[in-house]
Amino acid sequence: MLDLHQKLSSLYSALIVAERLTYERIHGRVDSTDELIHLMLSDPWFTWLCPLLNLLLRIDQLLDDDAFDITSEVVSHLVAEVRALTRPSIEGDGYERAYYEALHRAPEVVLAHFQVTRVLLAKAA
Repeated sequence: MLDLHQKLSSLYSALIVAERLTYERIHGRVDSTDELIHLMLSDPWFTWLCPLLNLLLRIDQLLDDDAFDITSEVVSHLVAEVRALTRPSIEGDGYERAYYEALHRAPEVVLAHFQVTRVLLAKAA
């Protein structure tokens, strides 16, 4: 589970960078980390990333809290969620479409997506 969490974190980071660069081309420079965090929490340009952040936070909690048992059922459920969140769609609305567009804008996102996909394939084997 730790390997999937690490690759998913890298994907999330790549998505933030890609979205920030595109946002800045359209709206102007984001001057600080605080401003970026505010935008990520309130601007629709970034809020589509919330499902991925929420999943990462849940995985963090599972990995960090000894009170939670990481059963095969829990892992299977989380892997299914990761698969759903890494399935881009040109025809989708919201997250799937935004993810599709990010993949087509940023090579770093493609590489991070590939790394997550590799871990998912290993979990399926």
